[in-house]
Amino acid sequence: MSRLQGPNALKRKRPGATSDSLTEHERIVHDVIQGKQDMGISQRDMKREINLPDNLVTKCLKSLLAKNLIKEVKNIQNRGRKHFISAEFEPSNEITGGAWYVEGSLDTEYINVLKEQCWRKIYGLKVATLEGVTDAIKRSNVSQIELSKQQIEEIVKALVLDNEVMEVKSSGTGEFASIPVGKVCYKCIGKRGYGGEPKVGTMASIPCGVCPQISHCTPDGIISPKTCVYYKKWLDF
Repeated sequence: MSRLQGPNALKRKRPGATSDSLTEHERIVHDVIQGKQDMGISQRDMKREINLPDNLVTKCLKSLLAKNLIKEVKNIQNRGRKHFISAEFEPSNEITGGAWYVEGSLDTEYINVLKEQCWRKIYGLKVATLEGVTDAIKRSNVSQIELSKQQIEEIVKALVLDNEVMEVKSSGTGEFASIPVGKVCYKCIGKRGYGGEPKVGTMASIPCGVCPQISHCTPDGIISPKTCVYYKKWLDF
């Protein structure tokens, strides 16, 4: 289901079995996974922590999954590795990528719709603060997912990188009369018109241009061009 039609939050699940029904080995594996809480652990790292044969760990994982005591999730940083968390936790944004990812893949369609809507709100307001854009987006009900101020800021920053919006500071006069002096504001660049094609900025041709997580992207961070599959595909293109 599209996140423009309904929420994309995973629902908290209750385990379908109790620890009393586990074998000794299953309990060991489950305890390790549960101890990692919302960060979970990959099967590869688990084998390093548990002094059990690989085939036995695999067998325990299958049993725990069948009993709904653990669940497998996609880790955006290590897509090739199986990653598990205990059933009572929801995976951390560091694992799933947060609101901009669906099942481990960057939801570019959703991001682009939000970018279009943010641009329209800024265009309509002439000069907009982040709070003004956030409020306008929430009232528009374009997304049934509750978006935070930080998430709207990430979308607006992406528009700045695309050279569609400029960041300015209020002078307190003229068009800034209702905005405190020094307050960061946003204005549209040019007049593409509603429904028109967005202006292609210097960042628009690479995946970073539609990735609101770019502000958190660093060479050695959780989000990094070294591990970004979209950036690698662009380099190989």
